[in-house]
Amino acid sequence: MALSLVVGAAGCAVPSGEASAPADASVQAAWVQYSSAHGWEVRAVTTSRTCPALRWDGGDLPLAERASPGTVAPRDNASKPAVFEATSCEIPLPANATRLRVARFDLPVPHAELHHLVLMGDSGCRMKAAEDAFQDCADPRAWPFATVNATAASMHPDLVVHVGDLHYRESPCPADRAGCAGSPWGYGEDVWMADFFAPTASLRVSAPWVVARGNHEACNRAGLGWFRFLAATDYSPQLSCVSPADDAEADFTHPYAVPLDAQTQLIIFDSAAMSGKAYRSDAPAFQRYSKLMDEVDALARAKPHSIFVNHHPALAFGVSPDGTAKPGTAGLISVLAAHNPARLYPAGVDLVVNGHVHQFEALAFSSGHPAEILTGNGGSAMEGHVDPASAARTVVAPGAVLSHFETQPGFGFATLDRVHDAWELTEWSPVGERLRRCVIQGEHLACDPVDRHS
Repeated sequence: MALSLVVGAAGCAVPSGEASAPADASVQAAWVQYSSAHGWEVRAVTTSRTCPALRWDGGDLPLAERASPGTVAPRDNASKPAVFEATSCEIPLPANATRLRVARFDLPVPHAELHHLVLMGDSGCRMKAAEDAFQDCADPRAWPFATVNATAASMHPDLVVHVGDLHYRESPCPADRAGCAGSPWGYGEDVWMADFFAPTASLRVSAPWVVARGNHEACNRAGLGWFRFLAATDYSPQLSCVSPADDAEADFTHPYAVPLDAQTQLIIFDSAAMSGKAYRSDAPAFQRYSKLMDEVDALARAKPHSIFVNHHPALAFGVSPDGTAKPGTAGLISVLAAHNPARLYPAGVDLVVNGHVHQFEALAFSSGHPAEILTGNGGSAMEGHVDPASAARTVVAPGAVLSHFETQPGFGFATLDRVHDAWELTEWSPVGERLRRCVIQGEHLACDPVDRHS
């Protein structure tokens, strides 16, 4: 049966000062994230039909229902209905709050300036029959996303930025595959709990989050859970991925800005439905993305410095089994080049952060293009690598002249720290070994070798 949709307007009655043990136990997850509609929000997922209360300096406030439990019929014969048994809840962050608690979860209050960032992406455990790709989800060495989160949490970041592709368990584990035996699969709540909420438990209570949307969260894949739990937009029938008739709106949500300080902001762009092939200028998708890029141009004018965050890379190489470098995403390049032919991104965008390709890359250009960080190695199965010699011979995007290239093909995550007028980028292994260190100043990036054990 179809899921009945409720816009998050109905408050949940929780008397001030009352919080019983059963209510605490019913809250499966709570976190702080940035919303394009309301700024910082507190969100929660509960098995109760009643939303929990937010306890803060000013007392107790009931969270409002974002989405109610329900079941959504599959879009094709290869999948199964998506079952959501929990209630999704939300509330805007109260002004001047210094303490936040939902049920048993003490939550972080965002700092006025966000200068110590964790960057990660492409994190779910891959289970896809069409590619005969089955990751050993039960083995923390084969799927280290929980380890990545625990290590990142120990660094006490100001902000976590996830560049998308959180959900990967699309097919049932084969009977003879012990490493993923018993794993949930499909597009329902159980996979979201296994692929995202369980492994991120430590990091969600350590720092607020900004989450970009990957192609795995498009409406024809895991978009149902994306809009229920993590989308920066309000929840509505049109923004839910329930009806394919609404995909033209739900797969092209508006960009938004997240302030880091008075001079710097993130610009978050939804590229979930992006094609790997260049668009014709009369293609409906090109025209939709073109209007969204008009909004990006306007956002970029609001502050002197912007970091552009989306899932698909235009200025980073794709991987291959033999290390041959592949150019950036052709569909995205065609959209960007139509707006900013010289450097692809608007003036003021100094740095671009993407995922999609399952490795780490850091790139700089002598052609005026912004520096690029690719952080698609958060846990999902590796798919190849890029040989630096091949990268030097390959044009990643028309007009882009590569001046510096760093890569490491293993699992990991990155930190980005503001140091005076520059950013220091560090790539870490899942257990906290330093693998690369770079300095980014404006659009310029330079990297040095580091002691892996320092």
